[in-house]
Amino acid sequence: MYFFISQLSISDILLITDIVPNLLHILLNNGGTISFIGCMTQFYFFDITEATECLLLAVMSYDRYVAICNPLRYSSVMTNRFCAKSVIMCWLLGNVISFILTTTLSRLNFCGSNIIDHLFCDIVPLLDHSCSDTLFINLEIYVLGVPSVMVPTSIIVMSYTYIVISVLRIPSSTGRQKAFSTCSSHLIVVSIFFWTMFSVYDLPNKEQSRVGNKLLSLLYTVFTPLINPIIYSLRNKDIKKAVHQAFSEHIM
Repeated sequence: MYFFISQLSISDILLITDIVPNLLHILLNNGGTISFIGCMTQFYFFDITEATECLLLAVMSYDRYVAICNPLRYSSVMTNRFCAKSVIMCWLLGNVISFILTTTLSRLNFCGSNIIDHLFCDIVPLLDHSCSDTLFINLEIYVLGVPSVMVPTSIIVMSYTYIVISVLRIPSSTGRQKAFSTCSSHLIVVSIFFWTMFSVYDLPNKEQSRVGNKLLSLLYTVFTPLINPIIYSLRNKDIKKAVHQAFSEHIM
């Protein structure tokens, strides 16, 4: 669990590092400029972190499924080798997906206004500024969305379906509460992340919804990485114990 949380933290740190500095510059100066290469680079690292986080959350849901539904087999299933391979595959697949999208996006022709009505270089506002035929890249987005979004979402839904069924079969209320508490932090993070992501990319891109899309984009690029460690820390007894000991030593 701690290994997967550490990888999720790395993904969140990369996302904040990629988005927030330029975002603060834009907000403080009421606008800002970015080169085409800088825009493509920002989108590349943004897409890596988003795709990787989707995959990591799916692996973490499988980890919770094994821990609750097959606790006696947990140590034999979730071995160090399996966890390492899973994380490496998440990062590699996220990198490949981002590289393909960024390469295709960089080959489009952009004409007209060079003002992006957004807080960072995202694929939707960039496609709006393209005067090339975007049919191929839209098809590419749907195809790549299967391994990066649809498959992880299916794994998460299936894992928590089996978890809920298993927990409801526990006779004691104390046992049910303990079982739910082991996956509550992950479920909160998953709900916030996927709800904001689907809201931004699945809702129609109407003129009146652009402000709303910007606010939702802030949620999953700034707020979610900020709230993730807080959620896991508040729900983790070991972390709370370590913080309490650190404060006690400091006071003494």
